[in-house]
Amino acid sequence: MTKESGEEGATRLGQDDVRHLCGDIADWKVSAILVTGADLDEVGTAVAWAAGEDDVMGEERRPLSGPAAAVYDILVADEEYGDEDRGL
Repeated sequence: MTKESGEEGATRLGQDDVRHLCGDIADWKVSAILVTGADLDEVGTAVAWAAGEDDVMGEERRPLSGPAAAVYDILVADEEYGDEDRGL
C-alpha cells in the first residue's frame, strides 16, 4: 500500500494490492477499483460477496454500500453477460 499524498497516515491501495486481493482480473477492473478509493477492508468485503461468501459474515449481512458496493459492481461486471456474449 502507498501513502496518499497530503493525508498523514492515509493509505491507498496500489495495483499490486488489488491484484493480490482480487486475483487475476482484467486491467480495466484493477484501474476502476483504484478509482473508487476503496480501502483494504472494503475491497476484501466486495471480493467475499463476489465469491458468494457473504454468508460467512454472519450478522454483517447488510447490503453493500459506498466504495465496497462500487468494487463489487466492478468485480461482477461482464460476468452476468458472459454466457450471452459467447452465444450460450
